[in-house]
Amino acid sequence: MKFGMFGGARSVSGVDDGYREGYSAYIDAVLEAEELGYYSNFLVEHHFSGMGQVSASLSLLSYLAAQTKTIRLGTAVVVLPWHNPVLVAEQAATLDLLSNGRFDFGVGKGYRYNEFEGFCIPIEESTERFEEAMEVIRKAWTTKGRFSHHGKRWHYDNIIIEPEPVQKPHPPFWLAAGRPESLRYAAQEGYNLFLDQFQTFEVMMERFHIYREAVLDTGREFTPHSVAVARGLLIAKTAAEREAAIAARMKSQEVMNAHGTSADKSVKSSMVSDPDLRKAATEGTLIGTPEEIIERLKSLEREGVDYVILSTRGNDALRVFAEEVMPAFA
Repeated sequence: MKFGMFGGARSVSGVDDGYREGYSAYIDAVLEAEELGYYSNFLVEHHFSGMGQVSASLSLLSYLAAQTKTIRLGTAVVVLPWHNPVLVAEQAATLDLLSNGRFDFGVGKGYRYNEFEGFCIPIEESTERFEEAMEVIRKAWTTKGRFSHHGKRWHYDNIIIEPEPVQKPHPPFWLAAGRPESLRYAAQEGYNLFLDQFQTFEVMMERFHIYREAVLDTGREFTPHSVAVARGLLIAKTAAEREAAIAARMKSQEVMNAHGTSADKSVKSSMVSDPDLRKAATEGTLIGTPEEIIERLKSLEREGVDYVILSTRGNDALRVFAEEVMPAFA
């Protein structure tokens, strides 16, 4: 079983130069994770949250590429409806070059209503914008020489993408998906799959099986490491630590659920968790002692999961996980 990191830097509130503090701590965490044997680090992209989240993921990953040697570096995800796809193709190819082929290109449609409002882009256009952007990026990375594109949103005449990516034909494509139709689309289009960290293990495994069956229906062999299961990590060695961790997780999930719900409450993203926040926290996270977490991961392994990316705050949990959990899966 492979293990990676998932998340991103945040500014530190209440201190001078909080962005520098937060980004420096995150960079240090990734460097330590590489030393501890983590396989990958996936970085989020968010805007207008007021929580100091990473907005320029490709820029931060380019810096990390220069500081690391072995850990894979990925986006989870670049929200394509907000970006010029040619510029994304150029920036991502540059990152693949600088990292010597360690880049994983995770993409998505986006789910936070306030972000689409901030960019003055209707969220209802997210699917068509995403699909056209991916058409351009695929063409940019697989066409020899110059190419043209004329679509609904984007028009390019006789352009060439420089540099070319190191990985051929292109860096691995990863897609964040949750609804059955989106899971089947990911399989049919050849994407690797991100499963979000907010659903219960039961819901997550239902989605895993839908994707696996859809891959097999295409005639391709299913490889378990093509699915990265994101999970919150909460090391709790006492009952008091466990309750405190559950309370903190419930609070963060409440905020996330608000981001993924339309203002009139009529539409919810597949990222929105179970409405019972305690259930979502206790039945959707890797929470407890290292021994309890090993048992939970062993049950996932028996179901075919072999790639888990961890979301946690601070280095302590990642260190304990590496020292006391990962050896059980060596």
